[in-house]
Order: sequence, then C-alpha cells, then structure tokens
Amino acid sequence: MTAETAMFETLYGAISSQLANQLQQVRLLICDVDGVFSDGRIYMGNAGEELKTFHTRDGYGVKALQATGVALAVITGRQSNIVEQRMTALGIEWLYQGCDDKLTAFQDILNKSGLTADQCAYVGDDLIDWPVMEQCAVGVCVADGHPWLRQQANWVTQTHGGAGAVREVCDTIMQVQGSFNTTMGRSI
Repeated sequence: MTAETAMFETLYGAISSQLANQLQQVRLLICDVDGVFSDGRIYMGNAGEELKTFHTRDGYGVKALQATGVALAVITGRQSNIVEQRMTALGIEWLYQGCDDKLTAFQDILNKSGLTADQCAYVGDDLIDWPVMEQCAVGVCVADGHPWLRQQANWVTQTHGGAGAVREVCDTIMQVQGSFNTTMGRSI
C-alpha cells in the first residue's frame, strides 16, 4: 500500500490518510441546515407554521466536538425561528440565516474567528454550498446530497442528512484528532 492509498479506519468506515491529515487541522466545522442538520423537508401548517426535525445524535456530536475545542458555525439560505432556537440550544457561536451568498458569511466568520480556510470543514448537501466548500480544507457532502456536489466533495458521509450525518462528521474529526474518548459517557 502506497502513501497515496493509505487509509485511516474510522467508526463509519475507512477514509484516506490525506483526508485524515486535513481533518486533524480542523478548528471550525461549518454546516448548512436543510438537508444536513435536517432531512431537507419542511412541514408547513395551515396557519403558516413551519416545522423541521433535528436528530438528537447530531446535537450530541456538536456538543462533544465543542467540548474538544473545535468551534461550530451554521450558514443557511433560509430564515427560521426553529433553526435559531435549535442552534442557540447547541451553543453554535456563529449563526448566519437567510444567506443567498454564503461566501460573504464565511468571510465574516473567518474575520471574527481569526481562523483560516485551511482550518475549516464545511458540510453541505446542495449546489449553494459549493462556493464555501471549495474554499475550506475539507468539503463534506452528506450521503443523500446532490449528485454533482457528491462528486466535488473531499468526503461523502455514509449517513444521510438529518439522520446523523453531522454526528458522523463530528465523531470522525474527534477520532482523527485523538479526542473521541474524552467525551464518552458524559452528559454534554
């Protein structure tokens, strides 16, 4: 096995050693919401109320990753009180909603955090996510993301959006960085 084909075994399957090396440098994980934290469906009631579902495993993964010192941000194209409530409950430091141009929000996060794009990973599911994904050290597409985005991504999760894909990314970052066991068994 050459260095180019060397693999790093994770809880979710093998990833390339190159990807593992890139994930070791990640200090900020940025996620989209619809199709990543949620399954992408929006339930609308007759009175105009909007409902989304979020997976508790994703929430635990976010809190565990934060406990290891990796920050989180959310950039989403839609505006929703539900998203604000969920992300606030998770302690997401940077929340940008209603972003038609996600690159502007990304640059603002870099300016405020002092981090570089090489220290960031981005998880998306659709074409609007590509401009930020291509700037980050690691661009991740969820398993059920748009086919073109899956082809462009550095990594495609085994798990679908809204079904634990964010948790998979968080767990893998912690495993690669050697911090996975530090939060095990703790209520976060």
